[in-house]
Amino acid sequence: MSDLLQRGQAWLSDKLTKHASRLVTYQRDELSVELAATIGKSEYEQDDGEGIITRAQVRDFLINSKDLLSSDIGTWPRRGDRILETDGNTTFVYELMSIGNEPPWRYSDPFRVKLRIHTKLVDTHS
Repeated sequence: MSDLLQRGQAWLSDKLTKHASRLVTYQRDELSVELAATIGKSEYEQDDGEGIITRAQVRDFLINSKDLLSSDIGTWPRRGDRILETDGNTTFVYELMSIGNEPPWRYSDPFRVKLRIHTKLVDTHS
C-alpha cells in the first residue's frame, strides 16, 4: 500500500510541476540555478513574549527535492539563500527565512518529494 501511495505522490508532484509551476532562479552566493517552483504560502503566529501575537504570512516555493539536490547547489536549502521570481518586467527577490524556531524549509509531503521553502520579499528590480 505504501508503494502505491508513494507512486501516487510522485505522479501528483509531476503534474503540479508541469501544470502549475514557473521557472525561478535559486541563488546561493555565486551559484545560481533555474528550477521549476510552484508558489504557495504559509501563515504563522508569533508571540512577542509580552502577550502580543503577530500573525504573518510568507511566500513559499515548492521545489522538487531531487531537482535542488542534483543541481549545482547540491544541498538542502539554507537561510540566506535567495529565490528570484520574474513577473513581466519586475524581478522579485526573496530570501529564505525561518518561521519561528523552525528551519527555512520543510518537506511538503510524507515521501519527501517536494520541499516547501519559506521566504520573505527583500528587494524588487524593474
